[in-house]
Amino acid sequence: MPLVRISLIEGLTPADRRRVGDAVHRALVDTIGVPARDRFQVITQHARGDLVYDPEYLGVERSDEIVLVQITLSAGRPLEQKRALYRRIAENLAQAVGLRPQDAWVNLVEVAREDWSFGNGVASYAAAEAVPA
Repeated sequence: MPLVRISLIEGLTPADRRRVGDAVHRALVDTIGVPARDRFQVITQHARGDLVYDPEYLGVERSDEIVLVQITLSAGRPLEQKRALYRRIAENLAQAVGLRPQDAWVNLVEVAREDWSFGNGVASYAAAEAVPA
């Protein structure tokens, strides 16, 4: 159910980009219970200068190795799960591609369950509409 957008500065090999995607997906599975086969990701590389970020916002020293992860998912998870997810993404990215924790930037976008259509023009999680008699 989550849609994951991963943005990074160009330079990673296709294998390393796959490792980044795998690391984020593993964190989703392990911390918030996303099914292993529920994987929808867009990984985009950007030229230096096209990915703009503050290198010191909130006292975190970021580098050009920054990986921006934006996850759109159904609303309702408790803060503890979100914190565990952020932590696990940073840990997994460090393990997978040697990313510094300071360069793991994560944003969750929570939406209502009826905001998803996985195909066929159907609101996949919406309750069936009543059929008039």
